Amino acid sequence: MIDNGTPRHPTVFPLAKGRTWAMLAGALAFVAVGIALLLAHSTLKMTAAGAVTVPFFGLCAVLLARRLLDDRPELVLDDTGVEHVRLGRFGWDEIAAVRIREQRVRTTSQRFIELVLHDPDAYLTRAPRLVRSTAAMNARLGFGPATLATNTLPTSPEAVLAAMLHHRPGLPVHH
Repeated sequence: MIDNGTPRHPTVFPLAKGRTWAMLAGALAFVAVGIALLLAHSTLKMTAAGAVTVPFFGLCAVLLARRLLDDRPELVLDDTGVEHVRLGRFGWDEIAAVRIREQRVRTTSQRFIELVLHDPDAYLTRAPRLVRSTAAMNARLGFGPATLATNTLPTSPEAVLAAMLHHRPGLPVHH
């Protein structure tokens, strides 16, 4: 949107580095536990758990370390749309609505901002490979392909939603 004939300044959300470092430490701790399970191989279950834990959390650690080395902002909102470091660029005209979602697993929960897209398939054809590979899993969990994790943002999902509405007044918000 334009205020008094001039474009609004973009809203930039940097990577929440402290949280990302903590997630990296957790991933590395799980890799260490997985290695210990593999070395102990006292039972088949422990060996299998280690064989699954090491590559999964190893990949998580690599992705988190790469993100920490990348200086790009996590999320940028402007008058033309949304740019997320992992998901890519969306024009406001591609976004039908936004909503804050929560995924609960036992005693913990993870909050997301979901961009409800007019044409998710069109996005998936241009989406990064990692997004395409996780789209089916997200669909089984009831999420669309354009879901922004908020644990790497330095602010609340509600603040991001307010900034989206600042740049795109009238953007439908589903609850």
